[in-house]
Amino acid sequence: MQFKTIIEPFRIKTVEPIRQTTRAERERLLQEAGYNLFLLRAEDVLIDLLTDSGTGAMSSGQWAGMMLGDESYAGAKSFYKFETAVRNITGFKHVIPTHQGRAAERILFGSLLKPGEIVPNNTHFDTTRANVEYRKATALDIAVPEAHDPAHILPFKGNMDLAALEQTIADYPGRVPLAMITVTNNSGGGQPVSMANIRAASEICRRHGILFFLDACRFAENAWFIKTREPGYADKTPLAIAQEMFSYADGCTMSAKKDGMANIGGFLALNDDALAQRCKNMLILTEGFPTYGGLAGYDLEAIAVGLEEVLHEDYLQYRIRSVAYLGDILTANGVPIVQPPGGHAIYIDALAMLPHIPQSEYPAWALSLVLYLEGGIRSVEIGSVMFGHQPDGSEHPAAMELVRLAFPRRVYTQSHVDYLAEVILYVNNIREHIRGMRIAEAPSVLRHFSARMEPVCGSLLVSGKHCSLIGNKDGTT
Repeated sequence: MQFKTIIEPFRIKTVEPIRQTTRAERERLLQEAGYNLFLLRAEDVLIDLLTDSGTGAMSSGQWAGMMLGDESYAGAKSFYKFETAVRNITGFKHVIPTHQGRAAERILFGSLLKPGEIVPNNTHFDTTRANVEYRKATALDIAVPEAHDPAHILPFKGNMDLAALEQTIADYPGRVPLAMITVTNNSGGGQPVSMANIRAASEICRRHGILFFLDACRFAENAWFIKTREPGYADKTPLAIAQEMFSYADGCTMSAKKDGMANIGGFLALNDDALAQRCKNMLILTEGFPTYGGLAGYDLEAIAVGLEEVLHEDYLQYRIRSVAYLGDILTANGVPIVQPPGGHAIYIDALAMLPHIPQSEYPAWALSLVLYLEGGIRSVEIGSVMFGHQPDGSEHPAAMELVRLAFPRRVYTQSHVDYLAEVILYVNNIREHIRGMRIAEAPSVLRHFSARMEPVCGSLLVSGKHCSLIGNKDGTT
């Protein structure tokens, strides 16, 4: 008998209490935090879906491995265990540990990019884009057109637009030193990339003598989507699929805080000897010696175990189905989300839910605040606060206004998800009362982390149709 219920493939050994707050407390806390969920204290959050980066629960195997951590400065055995784990999956010759993924990005782009160059990607995430732009280069997003339509259902909606890649290389001869594909496509709704698309992008890059890299933060989740959705892969293991994915690339950046299943860490892996030496030189300058790279030995041990565990089929089935479970509830109740549900997160389409709030008033940011105000849920905006500010100082609305609810690995149970669904459905019912936000102060780079905001109407929620404190475009108040 095959039962339908997919249970968590683990049992809970240690628990951490979470604190209930009142709505009045949360209203005060939002004001004190400048209406920025990043600036809240974690103890004031009931269910924290801000990110799945480093927020997961580690296994007994990982904790046991940490006790074996070798803290030698150079040549620690923990590094070689880590290196073996990475090479077994990626096949890359050089494995360079870093304290997290953004450090790998900074080292790669700092060693490779020159001002005026172009880096195509299906969709850059925030730190990837910032590190490209810090080098005075251009981060160019060329996902398939369907990726910009949240309601469109496509099995591999994270794919790169191959014709656009060819055109970009033709338009900027000699100015495209590398191309990247992010698996899964985080900013595009956590959508997977097909093996066929990875292979074809690799062939284009090699034909033009351009390096091809993967942003591999969620490589295992992407491998599971390939196994379950792409013809010819149903009988292959996630490990074999991941190995094929990496075989088409010249290297990868990785935040081990995602599919490394660890609380900290990352790596840069690549094959080119000369580029690897330049990267190692920069690593020594800013991160640490190449056999620890800013990590403790016990971190390297935890990542080595996590990279093995993340490819277990029972875990991946549970992980992807947990996200889809919430997506099914929201879709059945008319909440607009990016379809189909992503691998690590649900993305609410704030433009569709809040059509009365213009993009200039940051509807996704406002929606994320109301989810916290009403239910203590912390999420993150992926919209015009995160991506609207351009390197030249101008403002351009983001392609989509999304609220991401990212599931930490092995942390929450179904009852947490059922409560989450209840909060979202309630907020959807009061959506007409939600009002927009404006930026009070913000830095010029990665402003969403520390910006301070304020409600356009003086309040996030208003009882009437119009703003009660300021005039509207039609002259009403």
